[in-house]
Amino acid sequence: MARVLSLGEAVAELVHDGDTVALEGFTHLIPVEAGHEIIRQGRKNLTLVRMTPDIVYDQLIGAGCASKLIFSWGGNPGVGSLHRFRDAVQHSWPVPLEIEEHSHAGMANRYVAGASGLPFAVLRGYTGTDLPAQTDTIKPITCPFTGEQLTAVPALNPDVTIVHAQRADRAGNVQLWGIAGVQKEAVLAAKRSLVTVEEVVDELEPKPGALVLPTWAVAAVAEVPGGAKPSYAAGYYERDNSAYQAWDLIGRDRDEFTKWLNELTGVKA
Repeated sequence: MARVLSLGEAVAELVHDGDTVALEGFTHLIPVEAGHEIIRQGRKNLTLVRMTPDIVYDQLIGAGCASKLIFSWGGNPGVGSLHRFRDAVQHSWPVPLEIEEHSHAGMANRYVAGASGLPFAVLRGYTGTDLPAQTDTIKPITCPFTGEQLTAVPALNPDVTIVHAQRADRAGNVQLWGIAGVQKEAVLAAKRSLVTVEEVVDELEPKPGALVLPTWAVAAVAEVPGGAKPSYAAGYYERDNSAYQAWDLIGRDRDEFTKWLNELTGVKA
């Protein structure tokens, strides 16, 4: 059963140094404020998992929270590169970063396998790419029924998955709508899960196409209005494109990034 906690309490209880942590959300409902709280609490040596790491992962990497990234695409959407990610890979600043790269289909299937209690997933998605030669967790497998050569990838079971949603009720049932990405699968695959929401309400009103995560699948809910900004939350606010553009100038310069980080964490320069 999910408990309603403050964001600080939830991160302190659920996210530990050395954990494998997934913050999911595909262009929409990205749990940015939860990522910032992880930075504020100084978590280290995390394995970060995300299908499409964008600026919040750039921030986590630049803050020295991560030792490894498991992903399928990384960038500042509509703008360009993630410069803190690039600096960590190329120059080990602020700490070295190991990477494990997959396709979108591979990552999605890994979450599905994890949510299904299976050890691996099978797909055709890597045919014709050089990813199997670069990533140890991509292996060939022969179909026992047809003899077809396929590809296997191991299940993803994060220690903790964090997602953002529009609403939760006071019992901890979570409701989200709009682009859903792999939030459901990532939550069900995880050992622990935290959902930040725009608001906690007495009762969830039915919404066409809405997804409900039941309270038994969620460890904690935290009410964090605006918790997905600068991404968007359908029905609450739009994407702040200017914030993504501004991040390019901050992220590409170590000194500018350090100023941003000090402001976030309350450290006086």
